[in-house]
Amino acid sequence: MRLLLKRALVSAAAAMLAFTSPAVHADTPALPTLTDGFGLTQVGTAQGTPTNFVLTVTTPAVAGQHHIRVIVPSSYYADTTTRYPVFYFLHGVGDDPSNPYLAYPAMLASQKMITVIPDGGLRGWYTDWVRQDTAAGAQKWETFHLDQVIPFIDANFRTVAAKSGRAVGGLSMGGFGALHYAEDRPELFAQTVSLSGAIDFNLYWVRTAIRGTLSNVGFAMSGTSGSGEGAGGSGFGPAVPTDSAFGSLNEAGDMSAALSHGPVVNAGKLAGVGVSLYTGSGNGNPINVLLDEPAFAESVTEAAQQNLKAALDKAGHPYYAVDYGNGKTWGPNCQGKHTAGCWGQDLVDYLLRLERAFAAA
Repeated sequence: MRLLLKRALVSAAAAMLAFTSPAVHADTPALPTLTDGFGLTQVGTAQGTPTNFVLTVTTPAVAGQHHIRVIVPSSYYADTTTRYPVFYFLHGVGDDPSNPYLAYPAMLASQKMITVIPDGGLRGWYTDWVRQDTAAGAQKWETFHLDQVIPFIDANFRTVAAKSGRAVGGLSMGGFGALHYAEDRPELFAQTVSLSGAIDFNLYWVRTAIRGTLSNVGFAMSGTSGSGEGAGGSGFGPAVPTDSAFGSLNEAGDMSAALSHGPVVNAGKLAGVGVSLYTGSGNGNPINVLLDEPAFAESVTEAAQQNLKAALDKAGHPYYAVDYGNGKTWGPNCQGKHTAGCWGQDLVDYLLRLERAFAAA
């Protein structure tokens, strides 16, 4: 694919570290039986292992069926008294929790938390859409995640069901979602992290990416985590008006309502939430806009991260931020681009820090 005037598509496909699901021994219990509730109804049976499995649910909040991946420590079933904090991880454009590559090695290695990866839609953008009358049907993603998935997980697992025991993070589109949720509902989360997040709506290319996913044409900042190609410019579902999710993001119109959702302008709402940010530079070569879409996408997220850092500085809010540039010193599978090899290394760094933060809380 090439970034053209008529159609500019960024695909975040990359090779990532191979992983092996935890072994299931003879004394390992069967997949857990969970109880419906909070608007969620399970469909069929969970798939996977007892420590890394995928549920399918329906909800009136969002049309269709949706996957939720749950990763629990290997000691979860033998140790029946310990309660675990939960890391909610939000995927990028064109992805789905049923993708096994979303279970990053660092998540599988953690023995001190539960990780939950809920479906965010191919282009749900982690918000309750301002328009519910489109061909996509009901699209209340924030309601689904914050008012349904979280209490469902707390009711069915031994969690630390409090702000001190929750973190929300995500990559690309999910990086926006993580900061957006922490800003909208800071009482729910102690920590938030953005990996290569589309977090500044004031940037033209972020707005263009959102419009592209909604209309199925043009630039679409993909966030797939697998080793194959991400969703293309016509693979996000039925085309809907570009003002469906946030309101108008068209430069020719009034964008004030849509821009009000951006994490940068809402940075002051993160008081009481620990903030971490990761990005590369896309190798810093402007010609990559034509030749290397994952590099170009990361150059956009680097600019967005710099703008959020400035907003946090202005608000006097501390944060942890990494810009690993071309990735040469970050990890063997990272080239500083919008790819899974970089995000895997981000999570190696972040989850160790998150475990310490949870323990301190």
